[in-house]
Amino acid sequence: MAKITYITGGQRSGKSSAAQELALSRSINPIYVATAIVTDDEMNDRIKRHKQDRGDQWGNIEEPLYVGDLDIKENSVVVLDCVTLWLSSIFFKNNESVNESLLFFKKEWKKLTTKNIDLIVVSNEIGMGLHADTKMGRKFTDLQGWVNQIIAKDADQAIFMVSGIEINIK
Repeated sequence: MAKITYITGGQRSGKSSAAQELALSRSINPIYVATAIVTDDEMNDRIKRHKQDRGDQWGNIEEPLYVGDLDIKENSVVVLDCVTLWLSSIFFKNNESVNESLLFFKKEWKKLTTKNIDLIVVSNEIGMGLHADTKMGRKFTDLQGWVNQIIAKDADQAIFMVSGIEINIK
């Protein structure tokens, strides 16, 4: 079973930096699982910058959907960044069905967490902001909230990031 550290917070709260620092404190060669997909030039530039910032000591895997099927060496330290982008791919793959998306997530999550790895999971806490003004936005916010609850429940440690400051919540 995976040892799970869950890091959540708002956009630009310092989640990814905290996850990367934690991973490097646990391994000289951690693995970064990127769930983002390139949607435009800005996203492409952002992904390139993040790869350069991480450096050569990081293994890099890009997978927007099937993270449970990844072939990850036992005892690896793995940063999964981020659940929100992963869920976006899942949500649109399942035609914006919350129920189908939740089932897909649970299946992949179970496969991932049964691996013997040190898993650091980054996710956005989007339910603390303004109420989404579209039906799709409200559905996605609900999905994200339920998924975050599942991850937090399974986590050995949970950290909430605010303005670059870590608050241990579990």
